[in-house]
Amino acid sequence: MQEAGANAKIGASVKSARLAARLTLVDLAARCGLSESYLSKIERGATSATIASLLQICASLDIQIGSLFDDLGTVSTETDVAVHRGADGQFSFVPSTGYRWRRLGGGRSKDKMEVFHLVLPKDDGMKAFVSHPGQEHCFVLSGTVIFDVGDQTHRLEAGDGIYINSHHPHRARGLGDQEAHLLMTVAAADGALPEFDWWRPLGGASGDQKTGSHSGGYNEQTYR
Repeated sequence: MQEAGANAKIGASVKSARLAARLTLVDLAARCGLSESYLSKIERGATSATIASLLQICASLDIQIGSLFDDLGTVSTETDVAVHRGADGQFSFVPSTGYRWRRLGGGRSKDKMEVFHLVLPKDDGMKAFVSHPGQEHCFVLSGTVIFDVGDQTHRLEAGDGIYINSHHPHRARGLGDQEAHLLMTVAAADGALPEFDWWRPLGGASGDQKTGSHSGGYNEQTYR
């Protein structure tokens, strides 16, 4: 998916969710701590929203962030049986980054777990630590990944994995001249799935974006 098309789709989804919640842009801005002008640009597809911003918006609208990227919507259901085929689905491209992802399982509002296939760009990574409720496990399928957890740095090669309590500040970054492929599983905390959180655009936030915590428990810490 090209960046402009991704921006337009995300913006339309945000606007649809806002209108369904019967909120004005001013209302949403007050709830999520982002400026009205920045939200307007997102809805019009005129700017690339950071994952940090989308997490704040989704927490304010009480929706799953995945509903902005695919057709699952916000139906309050739990997955019973779902088979994923290797040829199913396309990778989604996160605007302004080299990150790509596709969901392999979960994602409905009552699911307790989600599974993703992530592709990290070569020799690059996020510039912020993030933390949120829940737990996650990442298994390296190929490539090399540097996984930072608080003050600890872990180098993971193909076949290696890491399991963490996600309240620890953490981030992941690819290393070397090849993309890194990861299998990521996130687990619910207090009945609510944590949102996926690594793919904050590397170009940084819009000047209108404010970092910090929001009602969903997500927190971003600037790169040390």
